[in-house]
Amino acid sequence: MSAALGNLPGVLAAAPTATRGINVTALVVVIVLFVLVGILGFYAARWRSGGTDGLHSLDEWGLGGRKFGSWITWFLLGGDLYTAYTFVAVPAAMWAAGSVSGFFAVPYTIVLYPIVFLLMARLWSVSKRHGFVTTADFVGGRYGSRPLTLAIALTGIIATMPYIALQLVGIKSVLTVLGVGNPGNWFLNDLPLIVAFVVLAVYTYTSGLRAPAMIAVVKDVLIYLAVIVAIIYLPSKFGGWEHIFGAAQEKMTTVNPATGKVPGPFIPGADSYAAYATLALGSAMALFMYPHSITGVLATKSRNTIRKNAAVLPLYSLVLGFLALLGYVAIAAGTHPVELNGKTINPQLVVPQLFLDNFPSWFAGVALAAIAVGALVPAAIMSIAAANLFTRNIYRDLFRKDATPRQEAKVSKLASLVVKFGALIFVIGLDASAAINMQLLGGIWILQTFPAIVAGLYTRWFHKWALFAGWAVGIVYGTWTAYSVVNPVTHAHFGGSIAAIPGTNTKVYIAITAFVLNAVVALVVTLVLRALKVPDGKDITRASDYGADEDDPEVRAFAARSVDTPGPVI
Repeated sequence: MSAALGNLPGVLAAAPTATRGINVTALVVVIVLFVLVGILGFYAARWRSGGTDGLHSLDEWGLGGRKFGSWITWFLLGGDLYTAYTFVAVPAAMWAAGSVSGFFAVPYTIVLYPIVFLLMARLWSVSKRHGFVTTADFVGGRYGSRPLTLAIALTGIIATMPYIALQLVGIKSVLTVLGVGNPGNWFLNDLPLIVAFVVLAVYTYTSGLRAPAMIAVVKDVLIYLAVIVAIIYLPSKFGGWEHIFGAAQEKMTTVNPATGKVPGPFIPGADSYAAYATLALGSAMALFMYPHSITGVLATKSRNTIRKNAAVLPLYSLVLGFLALLGYVAIAAGTHPVELNGKTINPQLVVPQLFLDNFPSWFAGVALAAIAVGALVPAAIMSIAAANLFTRNIYRDLFRKDATPRQEAKVSKLASLVVKFGALIFVIGLDASAAINMQLLGGIWILQTFPAIVAGLYTRWFHKWALFAGWAVGIVYGTWTAYSVVNPVTHAHFGGSIAAIPGTNTKVYIAITAFVLNAVVALVVTLVLRALKVPDGKDITRASDYGADEDDPEVRAFAARSVDTPGPVI
């Protein structure tokens, strides 16, 4: 949910503000809650383990034993999809660039859940019967194509990496607002972030998916508490919603001297309809192609669990809508989100700064802790999902076809550490804009896996090489077009996720245009290859696989498999 900030005309400007000091009370509250959550993460290794001596398979370590019911799944998916960076980026985009860049996240999460209801139950069934842990496992089993499987796996891993980095950016935003760090010394400046990373890495290695599932409950309670209190109290403090919307409209209709343009639309106009609609639609289509979303789905105990959650998860969208409006509240409040040097404006600090400025320090600490804890849940799930892709579809498929589940779990644990370490280096070594730009590309790239995954859930008509060709065309077009978008202030490439459809002046989400090209290429090349009778890959699935539930005999047989028995080779 971070495409929003990529559309900002510029996130840095001068502000005559004093250097930050440390808010001790809020910092203590954040540390205490962070420590308690860390303890929960380590305890989770024994939670619902069924008496097993350790988590010695990807089913146990990477999917929580595939036993999560409706309530745990609701918290897990909510914690996974509504990340710390969501709660930072959406109101930041509203504050800096208006409704198109920010509020599109609300309809997109509404459009999302019918997609989940229709598609994910089928993926769960076929994955449960065959022991698939990743979407690349499914694609490999459905199409019998190593290149296509590898393409899906690499896309998932690369698209996930900057997403993890952005969770660390969310934690860093909290630390910055609290005044923690030393801009003159990179090590002291990033030491608190490094400590948070170590805690995250160790409890994920120890407890696997059970840790974020347990922590997600705490995270959601804190988020709901903070947002509900803020949305009730702050409007009354700043003159009501009429005054708040008036202040936002004034800012969005005032020309920015740096760009010579207005910051963005207060309410989307006719010229913004296509961008707004395609951002919402493309984001909804892409979100459940991400490996971490699929991991949350496959960890459930039944098809019905997924459908129940698709029905109730829109409650999060209500909270997200309130949270987005806090960006406009911050305009009325005159919030100045400045970095540690007291001079550089950074929209990502808007919500943390709003809470710190307008609530008692102890409550601000609770709200900031919610953001920090909100980073731990998705970062853990994302690193597990990326590690599972590496283990199953690179390590096992290419190097160790006879790997046992115990060996897979060991490799995946180590890979999860490497993934998180890479994200940490990314955040420390580069500025936040680099992570944002990479995440923009991640959204474009991951949508190009949609045809292979979703079409495969319903039909085997597409040829494996046609899907590979479509994927390649979508990736190349999307990357080049995103590169061609230039930030009007910094003049840097990858300046946004919106571009005109070739040959027109209609601006849409780049990922949607790339997806359409992808689908057209897959369709045309399939027709050609079928006409030429080019051999296709072997499909190991059956029609009955897509409707199997937890009481299915083959599902039960798979669940009883030993951790020392090699997994299915696709």
